[in-house]
Amino acid sequence: MPRTTSFDTDRPADPRPVAGVVLRLVTALLLAIMFALVKLVSTRGVNIVETLFYRQCGSALCAVGLVAAGPGFRSLHSKRVGAHVGRMALGVTAMALNFAAMIMLPLAEATAIGFSVPIFSTVLAAMVLGEPTGKWRWGAVGCGFLGVLLIVQPGTGEVPLLGASVALIAALLTASVTIVIRRLGKTERASTTVFWFATSSLVPLGAAMLWFAKPHDPTTWAILGAMALAGGLAQLTLTGALRLAPVALVMPMDYTSLIWALLLGSWIFGELPTPWIWVGAPIIITSGLVIVWREHRLARRAVLAAAIASPN
Repeated sequence: MPRTTSFDTDRPADPRPVAGVVLRLVTALLLAIMFALVKLVSTRGVNIVETLFYRQCGSALCAVGLVAAGPGFRSLHSKRVGAHVGRMALGVTAMALNFAAMIMLPLAEATAIGFSVPIFSTVLAAMVLGEPTGKWRWGAVGCGFLGVLLIVQPGTGEVPLLGASVALIAALLTASVTIVIRRLGKTERASTTVFWFATSSLVPLGAAMLWFAKPHDPTTWAILGAMALAGGLAQLTLTGALRLAPVALVMPMDYTSLIWALLLGSWIFGELPTPWIWVGAPIIITSGLVIVWREHRLARRAVLAAAIASPN
């Protein structure tokens, strides 16, 4: 029998909404720091394969510690090896494109476009999972894409079109990962999915490192270490936030990452966002919040209907 501790991510903890919100705010900060460091090491000659490998090393260490302190390694047994491999391939590709977008675009613009993930998730859930999607969510999807267009301003050249395209594809693939995880979640523990993604990704990335690995100076190694640490800690704080508070409460905290992206982009890289980000980003954020609100409300209705229908 797997043991249960306060670190068991697969069993609900006592509700602590304030602590959950704080952890999600910390997650947003850690991810913003990680992406800024990804961009910074790219200016010091580190390629994306190296960045992915070292980032996943940090995640793997945290995942091992999480499983060891929680459900135990016996809980990692899975009959859905193929599904985990597919999730790994999709996840690594999405992460690579997210890193590329951060390198190619100013941090604020890349972060704002990344907020379109819930919008793509809604579309994919309707198309792939056949989930009913009403006028509220379809309206939010349309408004969200309008917000993206306002930021990118196609044809003006203010935002590099190639970078914006990479950021949009990254958001689409990240949304696809959420769909795959939802399918895996029907049979797999959350810690199992996290562990196998982090550790299995080191196999192809480690093989690629035979060709892409390069020596670096001590400062660059320190930045890479900080980047891996930020990414690994973000995984832990994200998991903790979801255990302590509902998704509908903590997810809006993700949008604070735009503030950190603006500050870090200005401080480290001297980036000044285009004026249109102040118009487009609020539209994308509002669209995402509407989608989260509707999903939360429909979930509550489903729970209530099930309770009424229950013979007990």
